[in-house]
Amino acid sequence: MSRFKGGCKDSLAGFKVQTAEPTVPYGLLKAARKSGQLNLSGRGLKEVPQNVYRLNIDTPEEAQQNVSFGAADRWWEQTDLTKLLLSSNQITLLSDDISLLPGLTTLDLHDNQLSSLPSALGELQNLQQLRLSHNQLDSLPVEMCTLKNLRSLTLQQNLLENLPEDLGQLANLTELDASSNQLKSLPSSFGCLVSLQKVNLCHNQLSGLPDSLARLTNVKLLDCSDNQLTEIPESLSEMLALEQLYLRHNKLCFLPKLPAPALKELYVGNNQIEQLQTEQLSCLTAISLLELRNNKIKIVPEEITLLSTLTRLDLTNNDITSLPASLSLLPNLNVLLLEGNPLRGIRRDILSKGTSELLKYLRGRVKEEPDKTDGGDTAMMLPSQARVNVHDIKTLKLLAYSDKQAGSIPEELFDGAAGQSIATVNFSKNQLTSVPPRLVEFQSSLSEVNLGFNRLISCSPDICKLLQLTHIDLRNNQLSDLPSEMQNLTKLRSIILVYNRFKSFPDVLYETLSLETILLANNQVCEVDPSRLMKLTHLSTLDLANNDLLNIPPELGLCTSLRCLSLEGNPFRTPRAAIVAKGTDALMEYLRSRIPT
Repeated sequence: MSRFKGGCKDSLAGFKVQTAEPTVPYGLLKAARKSGQLNLSGRGLKEVPQNVYRLNIDTPEEAQQNVSFGAADRWWEQTDLTKLLLSSNQITLLSDDISLLPGLTTLDLHDNQLSSLPSALGELQNLQQLRLSHNQLDSLPVEMCTLKNLRSLTLQQNLLENLPEDLGQLANLTELDASSNQLKSLPSSFGCLVSLQKVNLCHNQLSGLPDSLARLTNVKLLDCSDNQLTEIPESLSEMLALEQLYLRHNKLCFLPKLPAPALKELYVGNNQIEQLQTEQLSCLTAISLLELRNNKIKIVPEEITLLSTLTRLDLTNNDITSLPASLSLLPNLNVLLLEGNPLRGIRRDILSKGTSELLKYLRGRVKEEPDKTDGGDTAMMLPSQARVNVHDIKTLKLLAYSDKQAGSIPEELFDGAAGQSIATVNFSKNQLTSVPPRLVEFQSSLSEVNLGFNRLISCSPDICKLLQLTHIDLRNNQLSDLPSEMQNLTKLRSIILVYNRFKSFPDVLYETLSLETILLANNQVCEVDPSRLMKLTHLSTLDLANNDLLNIPPELGLCTSLRCLSLEGNPFRTPRAAIVAKGTDALMEYLRSRIPT
């Protein structure tokens, strides 16, 4: 008989079980009455057992059979079920009886076989987190839009062709993932989701974005990759909090014109962009990362130098034949990717040496071509030509003394910058053994410090007085620890510590809550604590490649803010190299799947 299929242990499983032996171990239900949490993930369930729906209604068996049980088992003091985890089963239907669990704040149904949802879902008015990804849903009940306390809604990997028109009523929703569906458009009420911070709409069939998106002034991350977009509405500029915008694999012919004031990362790879226009470039006032790979760009215009905050520029696989020498004047550019372009006039060996050598080569060309706008005075003078570069100090707010192999920074350099609002300091490639104490003279204005390629053994607490710091580069030194005072740097967004001597993940970084990027590759780090890392809610990039990590805790997969996690070159056995090579999303999903339930 079919009731024996699937290795079912319950001999009555083929019949409608009401009062017979429960399909869920009784001990689990008993524990759930006390804790308010019930985890039934991965149990091969085809439906939700009736005694789960009725958990807070039915009188427990032991109460009916025995009136002399101890204080610890007072069933009338039971806790309402608040968390119900039913993921990775084979559930095809959710009953209206779900309304019998009105205390639920978390309902996890991801990775099942649901094709529809009951309207009774709308009665779970305390629900804050609803996970419905990896099902077969082709529509959502309109009643779901009344869940006024809902914070997180995950719908990825379903068959949705549209979202309910009333979706905008979910005024407290902060995270929406509707990726990998069949959405062709967004409801007009989408702009009413004013609490949203993270929106993922990638892998759909969207041909346009509504102007109402402009009202989402709290969204920090918007992913619309892998759609059919041909243009981006300029109104997106009004998304005042937008920091990361993903538009890869669309049909864009132009760089979007987006003067969004906080936009730091723009990903427009794999489109049909042929031309970079001044008007669009000049809008990107805060841009740090610009990805333009796999387009059809032929010319990099001189106006690229307007992007003074740019640190990473990816032009891989375009049709670029030459580069403007002025590219080398971008004060913060440290990664320039150019593979797969038909570049002429730059020797292959220079290209293969990496960004710093290429920029050095281009700077050499700048000296040969005096600036046309101001007659080639000190504007193009390099630090190697003058000890105090007045133009750098006054115009670029830059104090540079780099590549001198010097044991100390000349006092005259600090004297020449006295009273100036220096924003960037570059003392890289010297022989410094300590942080120059006079840096504190610029503590009210200094936001970026580069002390890479020196011989620093320790990092002076003085650097922690630079409260405006957003970026610090300490790569290629001899550091093994960081001062605990670093947590005072509440604006610090990125720290580069590659090629040092750290044996453990620096404690203070767990407490530096503003961090978005931590680069710790090529050290001797042997462990990382995901429970502490999860406090870094802004952390999007973590590079731990080439360290001594022997095992990767699966809970690392719960650090959901991570968009880029690098672990290659460590001695751990799992996850296997093939999984690591698939990229961050696959790796994080794998890690989450290994968390013991």
